[in-house]
Amino acid sequence: MNSVVKSIAAAIPKVNREGYPFVAIAAGLTLVASFIWSPLAWILFGLTIWVVAFFRDPPRVTPVAPGLVIAPADGRVSQIGPAVPPRELDLGDEGWIRVSIFMNVFNCHVNRAPVGGRIMRIAYKPGKFLNAELDKASEHNERNGLVIATDDRPGAGVTIGVVQIAGLVARRIVSWAKEGETIAPGDRFGMIRFGSRLDVYMPAGTVPLVAVGQTTIAGETVIADLSRPGSGHEVVRVS
Repeated sequence: MNSVVKSIAAAIPKVNREGYPFVAIAAGLTLVASFIWSPLAWILFGLTIWVVAFFRDPPRVTPVAPGLVIAPADGRVSQIGPAVPPRELDLGDEGWIRVSIFMNVFNCHVNRAPVGGRIMRIAYKPGKFLNAELDKASEHNERNGLVIATDDRPGAGVTIGVVQIAGLVARRIVSWAKEGETIAPGDRFGMIRFGSRLDVYMPAGTVPLVAVGQTTIAGETVIADLSRPGSGHEVVRVS
């Protein structure tokens, strides 16, 4: 009996703390419906399972090597190419290499740091809730950006930008990171509730190691290697 209970417990995914209220509400409604009308209870039970799945927070094994840039989100690579980072990140007007990852409502939505280093800037900007797959979503949608310096000594390291973008359904960006703190590759730094997108900005000349349409796993999929020949090594200082 104990082994059965342990097996069932192991099959239930770990839920991020941001999901506790939503799981409790869904489970409570299911319980109430079970006394009123069983078909509705089964529908709400399915909804509860989906809420648990949405807020799942599985462990990840992050590759650790100098120069690696890791996917910050589970999802599908929707865009790759040169782009100017959001103005509030203060990364200049030159084109950086942007890799965009779109998360649908079935993906795990916990976001992880693409590189390790010091968080030099955190900038939140309110905005619209356009379809996150659209290119203009980077400019017009609600977003929260982090600037991470892999080495904050003058003249050393590489600076990376990562931006959480709210989507058509997403209505809340959550960030646990703090400006000035040090973060390790693959560390959890936030999430976006109910569908969204993550943009990673890398120095010009960076050669992405993923392709449009490819599925990524947050904290595990390598999207670029800055130590490879041909990749950018521009150092951008932020005030």
